[in-house]
Amino acid sequence: MSDVLLVAGVVPQPGILTTAVQRLREAGARVYLVGAVDPDEMPADVRLDGLCALPADIAKATPTRAAARAVPGERVWTRIRREPWARERARTADVLVALDAHAIYTVWRMAQRNRAAAARYGIQAAVQALAERKAAPAPSPLQRLTNGIPSTTVVRQSVNRLINAAPRAAVNAVTARPIMRSKAGTKLWLTAVRAPKVPDSLRTKVAHQVAKGMAWADRPEGEAAILAATAGKLRKPAARARMLGEAASRELKAGMPPRDLEGAVNALLSVADQRHRADENQAAADLLNRAMTLAFDRVLHIDQLTSPLAEDPEGFIAPFQRSLAATTVATPRGRLLPAAPPPTDRPLRLLIATSANDNFLKLIRSYYDAHPRVEVRFLDLAANAAIKSVTWAPKQMLQHRLSADETPYGAKAEERLRPYLDWADTVFVDWCVAPAALFTLVDPGTTRIIVRLHSYEALSRWPHMVDFSRIDDLVFVAEHIKDLTTSLVPFLKGPDAPRMHVLDNAMDLRGFQIDKPAEARFQLGMVGISQVAKDPRWAIQVLRLLRQRDDRYRMLLVGGDMSPDVSVASREYLEAFNRDLRELEATGAVRRLGPTNEVPKVLSDIGVIISSSVREGCHCGLMEGAASGAIPVVRDWPFFAGRPNSARTLYPQGWVIGSPEEAVERILATTATEETWRAAGREASAYALREWDWSVVQHRFDKLLLGDPQG
Repeated sequence: MSDVLLVAGVVPQPGILTTAVQRLREAGARVYLVGAVDPDEMPADVRLDGLCALPADIAKATPTRAAARAVPGERVWTRIRREPWARERARTADVLVALDAHAIYTVWRMAQRNRAAAARYGIQAAVQALAERKAAPAPSPLQRLTNGIPSTTVVRQSVNRLINAAPRAAVNAVTARPIMRSKAGTKLWLTAVRAPKVPDSLRTKVAHQVAKGMAWADRPEGEAAILAATAGKLRKPAARARMLGEAASRELKAGMPPRDLEGAVNALLSVADQRHRADENQAAADLLNRAMTLAFDRVLHIDQLTSPLAEDPEGFIAPFQRSLAATTVATPRGRLLPAAPPPTDRPLRLLIATSANDNFLKLIRSYYDAHPRVEVRFLDLAANAAIKSVTWAPKQMLQHRLSADETPYGAKAEERLRPYLDWADTVFVDWCVAPAALFTLVDPGTTRIIVRLHSYEALSRWPHMVDFSRIDDLVFVAEHIKDLTTSLVPFLKGPDAPRMHVLDNAMDLRGFQIDKPAEARFQLGMVGISQVAKDPRWAIQVLRLLRQRDDRYRMLLVGGDMSPDVSVASREYLEAFNRDLRELEATGAVRRLGPTNEVPKVLSDIGVIISSSVREGCHCGLMEGAASGAIPVVRDWPFFAGRPNSARTLYPQGWVIGSPEEAVERILATTATEETWRAAGREASAYALREWDWSVVQHRFDKLLLGDPQG
């Protein structure tokens, strides 16, 4: 006689329970029941050989914080496993039966400990298992699959049946968190998705279901492994490319650089090229957009302390330069007419355009608003609903370029930009991102186009979607940013490239000249800590080393914290940074001020200004600190260190150091006495005002916009 253990995650209906027990007993089994049962509601004619009644709400009960995060099936298991009677019956049962979806996970866990038992979902399957045991005692293929120790042959036979025939609840149970976290569970599903002679549609269906289980189990690397393994078995190149892209995307979403980013990008580009050759440009644009989205994800370049774009620019961009679709997008269209010179009989009509970021425009706007030779209009493309809809539309932009500039989207962009282009003599587009791509999507007529590229844009997709042949002047904020950008965009090294300029940001530094109290000599400061690229942990390392020599030194952090919601990588950095600060803040060695509109006042308390960034264009916070008379200590920004242009060529000799230890020595030397500290501060302030103050830089903008240095 066989022993059957029934498991109930929710209270079974009396009539169903009576029928179930009767059928199992007729099949020659002793029947036991554990789970959500109300003994007072049990039918009188139910003949059980043993009962372990538990609360009716075990699938919903959340007695612990961990249980509150668990799915119902896991809660049922957590409760049942505490019962010695249930554990004993599970070890000796011949058939384990889940009566409902919430009990499936418990049956699976029991079957891990009793490998001789048949694990089933539902009474019909249980009766069939009893019949199979009488005919042949060996466990069935589906049981072996469910138990998580399959052979390749078993999986090949059972994967189709499991996904197509089993209820979705059963599939979800076999992809529950603990299963997916286990080596056995991973092995099971890697074998399943690689099984031969499985249709692509079914293989894809299995992969997505398993990937969902890996996500529930907090195993993004497992998600990627499952999807990549599936991609290797798909027959159609497009499906394979999309699956590889999805695998890489899952890793990026988890804040990890993908293991096979290059393979995913190359696969997507290859299929994009095929679609473009077949004139299927909507599909080609979608695939090219996916490739660009992966390659230029912020996790790779913005939210890390390194970037493959900085380490090997030409190598990183090479797949796009080999791609027919990508090079078609980048092909220069040119302009029908040259830009007209500035008018002499009326003020220059200057359109200043950006999208939701005018941080570096305020001084420029106020200056030219009051300039007698300039008439200014300002366009925030993010604030104009009609234009916003065509601005941040990368897929439509790509399709337009791939379709020989003949799409409804292009016509809409032309219609909405033309009034601005017809009015303006010169358009100054700040930030080389989507607005720059939009303004070069249409022919500018005789309007002069100027684009300013700051820093992070060079690490984005947008320079590869801008038609630089329609830009007359390209402005950089520093020589090292110009070097990086021209290494990524071959057209900028050619004879038809736009005129290129290096102009400092507009800063009113005279307002930062401040008398500092003597105690500021021992106060280090950072202005701006809201991005991973600022790497404030490096500055904290400097402070720790410094305080080992002299515990009078403290640090003031000015600005809002980086957002944990931007990406997983950003959140992880912020968590590590906060751990660094706990002890230092508790002793008063570090203070965080948060964001402020009174930076000059805050700088009066800072005697040493630190730039700990891994990359910068021109570090405005550092320049403002120098103007205030604080001693500049600039890390040799790793993204550009050792190159012809870097922090060492932007700032005076002595400001830039190569390590935290060198930073400590510079700080100790320049703050050794109040006299040496104040003298070094005056020297730094004089340099900053002489080189970067708006009174100097405005003449360079006049020369750019009006054609003469005096305006």
